[in-house]
Amino acid sequence: MTQLRQIVLIISILLLVLSPKARAEISRDSQPQHIGQRSPLPLLTPNTPNQITGVQLKSTDAEIEVILISSQQLQPVTTSVVGNAYIVEIPNAVLVLADGEEFRTLDPSAGIAEVTVTNLPNNRVQVAIAGVNEPPTVAISSDPQSLVLSVTPVAEETIEILVTGEQTQGYIVPNASTATRTDTPLRDIPQSIQVIPQQVLEDQQVIRLDEALRNVSGIVPGDNFAGTRDQFIIRGFSQFNTFRDGVRDSRNILQETTNIERIEVLKGPASVLFGNLEPGGIINIIPKRPLRDPFYAAEVQVGFGLIRPQIDVSEPLNAERSLLYRLNLAYERAQGFRDFEQDIERVFIAPVFSWAISDNTNLLLEFEYLRDERPFDRGLVAIDDTVADIPINRILGEPDDFRRNEAVSAGYALEHRLSNNWQIRNAFRFSASDTLDFKADPDSLDETTGELSRTFSSNDDLRETYELQTALLGQFTTGEIAHQVVFGVDLSRVFSQGTNRLLPEGETPSINIFAPVYDAIAPTLNDLTELGRDSRSQVDSLGIYLQDQVSILDNLKLLVGGRFDVVEQDSVFNDSPSARRDDVFSPRVGLVYQPIDPISLYTSYSQSFAPNFGTTADGTSLEPERGTQYEIGVRAELLEGKLISNLAFYELTKTNIATSDPNDPTFSFYIPIGEQRSRGIELDIGGEILPGWNVIASYAYTDAVITTGTFGIPDGNLPANVPQHSGSLWTTYEIQRGNLQGLGFGFGLFFTGARQGDNENTFELPGYLRTDAAVYYRQDNWRVALNLRNLFDVAYFEGVEYGRTTIKPGAPFTVVGSIAIEF
Repeated sequence: MTQLRQIVLIISILLLVLSPKARAEISRDSQPQHIGQRSPLPLLTPNTPNQITGVQLKSTDAEIEVILISSQQLQPVTTSVVGNAYIVEIPNAVLVLADGEEFRTLDPSAGIAEVTVTNLPNNRVQVAIAGVNEPPTVAISSDPQSLVLSVTPVAEETIEILVTGEQTQGYIVPNASTATRTDTPLRDIPQSIQVIPQQVLEDQQVIRLDEALRNVSGIVPGDNFAGTRDQFIIRGFSQFNTFRDGVRDSRNILQETTNIERIEVLKGPASVLFGNLEPGGIINIIPKRPLRDPFYAAEVQVGFGLIRPQIDVSEPLNAERSLLYRLNLAYERAQGFRDFEQDIERVFIAPVFSWAISDNTNLLLEFEYLRDERPFDRGLVAIDDTVADIPINRILGEPDDFRRNEAVSAGYALEHRLSNNWQIRNAFRFSASDTLDFKADPDSLDETTGELSRTFSSNDDLRETYELQTALLGQFTTGEIAHQVVFGVDLSRVFSQGTNRLLPEGETPSINIFAPVYDAIAPTLNDLTELGRDSRSQVDSLGIYLQDQVSILDNLKLLVGGRFDVVEQDSVFNDSPSARRDDVFSPRVGLVYQPIDPISLYTSYSQSFAPNFGTTADGTSLEPERGTQYEIGVRAELLEGKLISNLAFYELTKTNIATSDPNDPTFSFYIPIGEQRSRGIELDIGGEILPGWNVIASYAYTDAVITTGTFGIPDGNLPANVPQHSGSLWTTYEIQRGNLQGLGFGFGLFFTGARQGDNENTFELPGYLRTDAAVYYRQDNWRVALNLRNLFDVAYFEGVEYGRTTIKPGAPFTVVGSIAIEF
């Protein structure tokens, strides 16, 4: 057993042994905490909960006051922001009203959409104040001249929470849904999870998904298929699918960012909730949703050969504001720094409708259309043990190489509340992509003469995905132990078909990398008469899972779950049929202990499962991949919860890994390379240090190694594209008062260490440090910004696709400006 597994086992035993002892030692007569103080949470609250017998609501022209009436003193110990709502949780209390166990009112005041007071499991009461567009700003004060939530004990000593307007979430998001499929505070999750909020996307002027994910530890770009799709490496392992609002997106596209609310990244295996997955982690995009108040925004980004207008519109469609819509539009045209004749051109349309059918039922309808056309760019080549010394803008294909992708997505999400403690969710999504490319692919390089052999080829592929999810969520108690359970059934079908056609062997001219000559011949699609691939496949999946979030004590949380998957594959490749069925169980168990309020110690064990969809060159189907992870970590909420940090230690092993066959010019076959192990340390920090001073930073140490290699890959080799050290720092400061209020500055450092260029370890990509900067000016409803990327024009390489002839150069110094207005 490795040292990390021993540490995980020891910590788990200590947490279980020490907590009951601590529970027994806590005095039940301890004095109550005062609001604003940071002190250890009691391990056990008194047995008899305080009864809240009345809720009163008082309104003026500019404020409201919510008063909870109780026979004993109440303490709002826990506060958080969830979406547009400010949440107060009161421990050791129960709501007992004459007309039920819930208080709810809609639109009590301008800017406030809803006020609810409800019971939670384990003798807790939750007060939620939802803003119309943004969560209200909350400060703890005794000033009665603002929007006030007053909790009044018998002694008439009031605790007042002042709600004074609207705020953005800034650089911190305290809750996430990806890890548990419930809205769970990060501090209660026994696994590393990071959230990239919308403010970071705005401050960095993010256009592509990889620009956002560089802020997260342990993530680097992977095989993006000549720059035409998103693909990342997390904790040393490739990840091919992103998720949108918890539903898999298999379209193999470059995701659009204009309608992203935030991005959640869960590290490690997540098969227990999401089925067949790579073990490194998942990327879950949370899109923007309709707003109750009218909202109109427009933005234009410009740069070197770039123009990107965007529109964001939302408003109610009826007087009751039960039917809402939101529309995001974006157009992009860009030239890039590589010497292609083909420009990048994108069109994106995304309408969303929300219908509150009743107080207990809500329906969401969404649609996306994306058309993306861009150069097909395999990049540069290696000579000896490093990258060839040629200009980074030089192309080694043809100037008119291209790939066109037309993609759609449509679906619904239905939620129905059965009672205060139970609800059911049902979601369906259809997505499809139709792609066509035409290019001169690199084959092999004569490193003495610089002659690069190539093959003209074209891929024409269609991919359709059907996803149906149904889940029952509930809360209940067994004695003093609170449970939050999720039981779900997932069904999916992925259908794909396509061809790869080649120019007959010997007809494609080579190119000299030192003195290229283009357009030696100009073939058309009709000239590609040699069939390299004619494939069709269908993958049907059924997953059944159960998860329980157990609050053993207020500061001791257990997460346990399991999932059973059945995956059936039927495929035909060049008239050779194959079929395979895999039945797999994937467990997860984790424990969180909070010795004091700001600190969470956690440990977890999880497994993943991913079928290998490809075949070897002789048509043999591949055994499924399995991943196993042990993780321990500590999460801290510093500066009164304004700054969140997460430190994680993990060991992750994946068996039966498949990779592209380097001897296959069609890039259609795979080979198994055996087993890979990754150990590492990751640190992520995000939030507000001082008013106006925000930061998001990360560091990752990744010790990844191929422990069992095959097909000429020796044991002990390092996997391609995985740096041992990587990190990032992005910080902004905005002047808070005076004549220059709204003026802000940003500064960023992004570091990636040296990496192997292929699994055979025949060459290395050098490390690099990239520097970014920004200046912006923000007023009530408009903003102008200027971002400087790669400020010192450092030559660097983002990664490699599959070997020595597909090295991706990074962009040189780039300027992006924008102007945005909201009304």
